[in-house]
Amino acid sequence: MTRHSPLRESLARFTRRLALAAGLSLVAAPLALSAAAEGWVGDDGLHKQAWMRDTFLDLGEDLAEAQAEGKRMVIFFEQRGCIYCIQMHEEVFSDPDVSQYIEDNFFVVQLNLHGDREAVDLDGDARPEKALARKWGILFTPTLLFLPEEAPDGATVSEAAVATMPGAFGKGTTIDMFTWVNEKRYEMIDDTGEDFQRYHARRIEERSNGSFD
Repeated sequence: MTRHSPLRESLARFTRRLALAAGLSLVAAPLALSAAAEGWVGDDGLHKQAWMRDTFLDLGEDLAEAQAEGKRMVIFFEQRGCIYCIQMHEEVFSDPDVSQYIEDNFFVVQLNLHGDREAVDLDGDARPEKALARKWGILFTPTLLFLPEEAPDGATVSEAAVATMPGAFGKGTTIDMFTWVNEKRYEMIDDTGEDFQRYHARRIEERSNGSFD
């Protein structure tokens, strides 16, 4: 019969614990990455992404900060329990290419369609989020408002917006809208004759995987 010393048995138990811990770490890592890619739910019940900004909601100041960073500003309206918002987060923003493009090029401020936080419009008008939504004619979620680099004096967000994305769309439509705004293609329509719908149709044809839309 082989005799085991207490020291050898202790070392064996320690080795098994290390192996188990390493195995758990390998399993936990992809789960953590997956959760990070799909975002999380905040205390307000809205889904969040790492590239969403936590600001004082003075939208004029936010626009100036976006400009200083060389990014375009987007206001993203959502509401608790919105199945279409969840769809966008889980099926569109979970794509690393889509999320990275937004993070690299846009300054995103999330507002709650029924929220009570005070926000200041570009014209200096301070109201709760839900009141600003009514002022701007936002009726459902998700709705994205894309702002110019500089807003006209006295203009509201809805008046200054260069594009609006109402509703949930697939990856292709979403990335095309963000690209169309980022490349200022809305300023080229008179020269190119290519509004967003024509631009989007061309991009669908150019993509090798038509199922992207």
